[in-house]
Amino acid sequence: MTPPNEDIGYIFTTFMFLVAGFLVMWMAAGFSMLEAGLVRSKNVTMQSLKNVSLFAFAAIMYYLVGYNLMYPGDAWTIQGMLGAFALTGLEPVGLADTATDLTYASVGSDFFFQLMFCATTASIVSGTLAERIKLWPFLIFTIVLTGFIYPIQASWKWGGGFLDADYGFLDFAGSTVVHSVGGWAALAGALILGPRLGKYKDGKINPMPGSNLTLATLGTFILWLGWFGFNGGSQLYMDTAANVADISRIFSNTNTAAAGGAIAALILTQILYKKPDLTMVLNGALAGLVSITAEPLTPTLGAATLIGAFGGVLVVLTVPLLDKLKIDDVVGAIPVHLVCGIWGTLAVVITNPDATLFGQVFSIVVVGVFVFVVSAVVWLILKATMGLRVSEEDEIMGLDKAELGMEAYPEFYRG
Repeated sequence: MTPPNEDIGYIFTTFMFLVAGFLVMWMAAGFSMLEAGLVRSKNVTMQSLKNVSLFAFAAIMYYLVGYNLMYPGDAWTIQGMLGAFALTGLEPVGLADTATDLTYASVGSDFFFQLMFCATTASIVSGTLAERIKLWPFLIFTIVLTGFIYPIQASWKWGGGFLDADYGFLDFAGSTVVHSVGGWAALAGALILGPRLGKYKDGKINPMPGSNLTLATLGTFILWLGWFGFNGGSQLYMDTAANVADISRIFSNTNTAAAGGAIAALILTQILYKKPDLTMVLNGALAGLVSITAEPLTPTLGAATLIGAFGGVLVVLTVPLLDKLKIDDVVGAIPVHLVCGIWGTLAVVITNPDATLFGQVFSIVVVGVFVFVVSAVVWLILKATMGLRVSEEDEIMGLDKAELGMEAYPEFYRG
């Protein structure tokens, strides 16, 4: 039976949210593989456990409080600032006995899609703080981040809050709302947690190579794939030919920005270090993706390539700068997600005439101050009550054996 015309848009947009949502969910695997490859072998199991656990906690917290804090509708606790504290509810089975508005999409599909963005934010923090943070303080921070910090600031833009209504803030798929938020939370944690033992010693920066660059490369490609759902699904509608064409344009711009970031990092590391650096190229691709996320629709393919390429350059330059500042970021998440999140948000004014430089800068600052300060307070409370770092002995042994009693590569363990 052919559905009525008024149902068509509802069906196709709901379907888009579901498909885009599971593509973004697949990014959780990408983050897990990327981090597993970039940490040392003695910490791989811990990173894998953290990534599975943070995703599960994000799913529960977004249901309990996050979704309605982020999308309060008319039920703001403080108008434009603080959303509603309520459990997420779904439509009745089969839409029975309800006057559901079929002009948009199902609540279940929207909740599913938006949850994946929330979980992505927590994944960003995981990699930066690897190899020296205790499991449970990290997971408690994840609960606060996904249940409160992320949805509150996201409501200011995507929930119709004050940054959207009063300052015209434009952030299509979350260069600031998702990526820089994860970066600010990670930066606060890295400053309070401190660097890994031996990373900065006697005035020297000691490299600590990852255990498996094959896994890191796989993780990058998985993230690249998932990003099509991340940006494409953020069109929010698939009910007309125009929206479908725009989604296609978003896919193409997203892809070429990643390519631009990877190539820029490849060329720049060849020039600076006389040899290409795979980890920089991987992060260059991710930098391009983050950079285009704030506005993947309006650029031409050429502009998208250049926006992504500049992100790749920023990563190559920012990684050694963090080392000079003795900020230990194991996987390079701060350069990729924070620095390029800021760049991508500013780049919106280049291609979208509706954006204003003041609106973009003001919103970056507001979100950055809020997330950094609140994250720092939470990290400091956890440090004072539970302690954040494992002991020196446990860090040297590796968190797999010390905290979990199991290893990712037991046959290679040498004691």
